[in-house]
Amino acid sequence: MTQTPRVDLFDPDFKANPYPAYAGLRSEAPVHRVALPDGRGIWLVTRYEDVSAILKDERFVKDYRNAMTPEQLAQIPPIPEVMKPLARNMLDTDPPDHERLRSLVQKAFTPRLIERMRPRVQAIADALLDVVQDRGKMDLIDDYAFLLPITVIAELLGVSAEDRNKFREWSNAAVSGDTTQEYMEQILLPHMQAFTDYLRAMFEEKRKNPKDDLNSGLVRAEEAGDSLSEDELLGMMFLLLIAGHETTVNLIGNGMLALLQHPVQLRKLKDDPSLIKPAIEELLRYDGPVETSTERFAREDIAIGGTVIPRGEMVMVVIASADHDPERFADPDALDITRTDNKHLAFGKGIHFCLGAPLARMEGQIAINTLLRRMPELRLADSPESLTWRPGMVLRGLKGLPVEF
Repeated sequence: MTQTPRVDLFDPDFKANPYPAYAGLRSEAPVHRVALPDGRGIWLVTRYEDVSAILKDERFVKDYRNAMTPEQLAQIPPIPEVMKPLARNMLDTDPPDHERLRSLVQKAFTPRLIERMRPRVQAIADALLDVVQDRGKMDLIDDYAFLLPITVIAELLGVSAEDRNKFREWSNAAVSGDTTQEYMEQILLPHMQAFTDYLRAMFEEKRKNPKDDLNSGLVRAEEAGDSLSEDELLGMMFLLLIAGHETTVNLIGNGMLALLQHPVQLRKLKDDPSLIKPAIEELLRYDGPVETSTERFAREDIAIGGTVIPRGEMVMVVIASADHDPERFADPDALDITRTDNKHLAFGKGIHFCLGAPLARMEGQIAINTLLRRMPELRLADSPESLTWRPGMVLRGLKGLPVEF
């Protein structure tokens, strides 16, 4: 029997190219338990069929309190006070709270409303490239892929764009995935305290001077008292600000790296910009912005692929692996921007399907087509092997991407 591949979600070498290890897991151990640095165990599920099923299975819940036995709950260390309200978001809740929270914001993210934002997103993309056009080089992450979605989500929510670097710092701390005590005390908790202090001050300002933005609307809902508590308001803004830019940064960065490494596909898109919609779907599948889902918990003993996941245990489905499963995708390790059968899982599935999918798609389409139109000679400034990937389990993205043009 072939040996099960070694999986270390926090190892930089693993993070640089996890796909061979995931292929090994799909083959040898499609439901595989690994240990986190803090000693907790999690189950990784890697086959497309299993991942898709779990994302829709109500027996896998988001709130651990709805899954664990009293004995298991007694083993959970107390949650720091500053983190409690941040967990009151729709991604970490189950029905009925999930539906109530999601209904408050989903109208702002309909495809029709997002499409109306297209001219503004185009203007932001062009303005960012105007700044660097004469330099002949840039860091595609710092100068473009980060600034575009953070500006868009800040405007949508009514947050000052001047504070975007603060959000980047807070966001990096929140998604690092580092669970060590030292990191929690020295980095995560101080950053989350600063984040919540900022949000509370912003809510107070919106109460006094409401504007026509989503944040003001959420504050009004909180004031009404029957839809949103103060903690839920904090959790909602935390999720929208972080999820509203983090994934799109990685879609643009990972997507451009993939295209620059596949010159035939790059040429196809340059020659026919109308291919951008299927191209974005293929980039989401090929090296998407989300490596694993956020955690779920088994509400009972559940058999997946012949392996029983015991009640209360943590499960993370590996979207990056599922989207390279040869049982679902023909030639899955090849980049093909004209791929038609492409039901990838980059935005999830089921009740937690990504609310911002229409926005991310539109931003990705504009960001990449604008780059290729304005900088047709765009090329990597460093070798792909020299690039550094951000740490953490859930997100997959580059720290930087130096390019020349």
